[in-house]
Amino acid sequence: MAGTHIKVEARGRTAITKALNNLLKQSGNLTPALGDIGEYLLESTQQRFIEQQAPNGSLWAELSSTTVERKIKKGQRTDRILTESGTLADSLHYQIGRNQLELGSNQEYAAMQQFGGLTSAKSMMPNQEIVAREFLGVAPFEREEVMDIIAAHLGKRLQS
Repeated sequence: MAGTHIKVEARGRTAITKALNNLLKQSGNLTPALGDIGEYLLESTQQRFIEQQAPNGSLWAELSSTTVERKIKKGQRTDRILTESGTLADSLHYQIGRNQLELGSNQEYAAMQQFGGLTSAKSMMPNQEIVAREFLGVAPFEREEVMDIIAAHLGKRLQS
């Protein structure tokens, strides 16, 4: 993915990783569980654009006066952050690898929105500081749901 993404891998010592490793040992195939996790995280991440908040629950920084002026000139809503045309939220997708799940956007500007930074001299807003508005990540309540998804897959495996 060219833009930005988060990755969930089956390694390390976190509770999610331990559960995924347990499932991998029992079934040899994480694809069904990772697919369900991907669908859940995709919907949850898209919901952040509606709620205008980061995974930790903090609200995104307000729009700059430059952005508000530009939106007014275009006749666009000024109360929506990261939602000029909806492309960023619509571009979110996930990919499943052998033991990993990646969720992100292939839009080039996604990384700038996620991490913030200075725009290029050739951009529509040249040499402007962009405040980070984190939209990718796993919130605490999402970790719990991911664990529930893994537990459901473990239960299915034990029943078969």
